[in-house]
Parts: sequence; structure tokens; C-alpha cells
Amino acid sequence: MVSKKMKATSTIALSAALVLSMAACGNSNNNESKGATESKGNTATKAPDAGTTKTDSGKKVTITFQNIYPDPATPSYKMLHELVDQYEKENPNIHIELDTLNTDQQKVKLKTQAASKEIPDITIVNPAAQMKPFVDAKLFAPLNDMLDQNGLKDTYQSGLLDYYSFDGNVYALPDGNNIEVVYYNKELFEQAGIKDTPKTFDELLQDVKTLKAKGITPIAIGEKDSWTGSFLFMNILLRTNGGPGFLQDVLDGKKTFEDPAFVEAVDRFQDLVQAGAFPDGATSIDANAGGNIFKSGKAAMWVIGSWETGAIDASSVAGKAGAFQFPSVNGKGDPNEFMLAPGSAFAISANSEHLQETKDFLNFFTLNLPKKQFELKNAVGIGQKVDGDLKGAGYSDLAINISGLFNQVKGGDLAFDNTMNPATAQVHLSSIQNLFVQKVDSAQVAKEHQTAFEANK
Repeated sequence: MVSKKMKATSTIALSAALVLSMAACGNSNNNESKGATESKGNTATKAPDAGTTKTDSGKKVTITFQNIYPDPATPSYKMLHELVDQYEKENPNIHIELDTLNTDQQKVKLKTQAASKEIPDITIVNPAAQMKPFVDAKLFAPLNDMLDQNGLKDTYQSGLLDYYSFDGNVYALPDGNNIEVVYYNKELFEQAGIKDTPKTFDELLQDVKTLKAKGITPIAIGEKDSWTGSFLFMNILLRTNGGPGFLQDVLDGKKTFEDPAFVEAVDRFQDLVQAGAFPDGATSIDANAGGNIFKSGKAAMWVIGSWETGAIDASSVAGKAGAFQFPSVNGKGDPNEFMLAPGSAFAISANSEHLQETKDFLNFFTLNLPKKQFELKNAVGIGQKVDGDLKGAGYSDLAINISGLFNQVKGGDLAFDNTMNPATAQVHLSSIQNLFVQKVDSAQVAKEHQTAFEANK
């Protein structure tokens, strides 16, 4: 939860740091020699050494890098491949073998691999409650020593690594630090005669009905990956609860899932489904395909994390998209309280046969990630500091708009599955996913959640 408000600025470092209400104080990096302090153009300043510590024994080594950047059209995909290509060119004895999956596929595969203690050299995990079982099973290597190399630790926004730390050790390095917003297609709004973005849930619901009547898909989503529906639902709960902290109150025994705020959130979520807000067959579409419905201009809105800003700017709706805060619900909630999303993160297998070589590569990769993302105009919402001027670097009005929203953050909640234990989270994800295919009594949904929570304390 966050609470600080700062004045608007177009620099990423200040805006992103605000999400955790912690002051930015470190540096970003470039590829120049150790001690370099000047940036080129509008990019980073005071660069630490960009990954020159290596333990190259000369032997041929293959490092498996499981990742969730499957879409070649996105800047994140390009970032991954360009950095891997660069590292392999500079280190001809090292081969980086990419295992690229979408988010839910990767989660399922990692669980299977973890059961046999055969996880890849590098894999992807989510923060806090989601990664704790892996840490408890001693599957991840502590990264403290690697973070201390080449100034890497100081590139992260202050406090962000706490979400990935247990007992004084950092076990994963995040790729982002985001807020969830509503992207919208200005042209499709205009075609439907909608003159302004909705400020209340009832206005949102009316816009959904108006768009539907015009034959326009109102809200893009790919609910085959069940986290997408959960993210949207949690926005509603954040409002019906009157602010952040509902899940923490459940954990602390102050509330139950049968609280009126939760039941109301289920009812309002079902109002969207029943109004035809989402694509037909939404549960058969994965998250990437769901996002492409918006990015190809076939849906009017997309409720998703700010990490998609660069991908939208690289799509066919570039220049047509705007963004706004999720509206209030039944007069409750502050639009400047957001769903917060400390990013998915890179972890290293404790059982890696090439532990040091893998740490060397990940040190290089994460040191160079901010500069590469900035160059690809994909730096809004990353978890590391980039002291770049968005406007001066040619970023879009959308990116600058999103940066402005960061600066209005008053607080927020983490995602359900980053807060609750995995067993309870799975019941939640399945329960919300089910609402896309059938109307269910909200009291029953609440009871399902409470039963799962009590059974898995």
C-alpha cells in the first residue's frame, strides 16, 4: 500500500518510484566503461559498469532462460532478444536457450518443474505470496552477491526488492513496477458517440451497452489466463471496499470474504459480464490474444497494467489510445488508488549446474534492461530507474499520460494471487473465471472464497 503524492513530472524515475511511496535515489546504466557518468541523448545518467564481472572459464555453457515475452511485435520481446544476442556475441562460450511461454503456461510448467526440482537456470516468478513456496522449498538461489556487482542493486527503485526478499535474501529481480489503468480507443469512443471517459461504474456500464449496440467489443480480455479477470475484479473490490486493504483485513481476521464489500464487487463484476462487456468466448482466449483485440483496434477498452504502454504504442492503435483511472463504484473509492503490480521477476535455480555463469548473465541482462527499454520506448512502468525525459525522447502522449497517472497515486492493493496463499488464490481465479460463463449467486461466490481461505490458513 502506498500513500505519498508528488508533483507531476515527465521523468520515469520519479513517477515509478511513487508507486511504492519511496524516494528514487540511484542510477540507471548504459554500456559504457566503468565510471562513465554521462548519458547520450535523453537516456540514462551515472551508469554503473554494465556487467563486466564474468567468470568465463572458456568452457561451452548453455543457460536456459524461461521467459514470458512471446509476442514478437512487443518491445519486451525485442529487448529480450537484443540483450541475449549482445551477450552471446560478447561471450561466445555462452549460449542462452530461450524457453518462451505465455504467463499462465509458464506458471503451470514451472510448478511441474519445481515438483521434480528441475527448474530452468533462469525462470519467472511473481512477488510475495506467489514466490514464497519456491523459496521455502529452497529452489531459488539468493542473489545478494550478484546484486552487489556493478552497482546493480542501486538501479532498482528503493523498496521494490522487498517484495522479492525473504529472511534478508533477495531471490528474484523484477522487470516492472506498474499500476493498472483503463486504456481506451478514442476513435471507437467517438464512433459510439461517447464524449468523455467514465467517472463512475454506472457510466462505464452505460458505455459498455452503447459500444455493444454499435457492434464494438467494449472491453478486451483473454480470460483463458485467469489472472486477467482477477485483476479487473480487484479494481472493483478496491472501490466497493472504499479503499485498499480488504485482503489484508481478511488475513488479519478483521473481515471475511462474506463481507458486503466483496459481495457487492461480485455483483458489479457480473453486471459487466451480463451487459456483454467482453469478447465472445473470452475464456478460450489467452492474455496475449485478448490484448491483441484492443491493439488491433477491435475493442474500445482494455483494463490492464501500465506495462502494456509500449506495446500499444508499437501497435496499430498507436496515437489513438488514451488511459484513465478505474471509476468509482456506487459512489465509493478514490480513482487515484490503483491496483499495484510489482512486476514478474527473474529468479535463478539454486540447483543450476552453471550458477556463476547464470548470475553473470543475469547481472548483465538486468543492468542493461533499463537503457534498452528506454530506447525501445517501453520504459514506463519498469522497476529500475531511468532518468530519461519522455517528451524529449519522443515518447507518445499516451506514455506521458500514464506517467502522469503514476504521479497521482495515493495508494492501492497488490493482486489477489500476490497476497493470498496459492491454494486460496487458485480457488479465487477459477471462481472469477467461472463468472464469464455463468451467472452465480454472489453470496455463493463469497462463501467459496471464505471456505477456501479457512481450509488453507
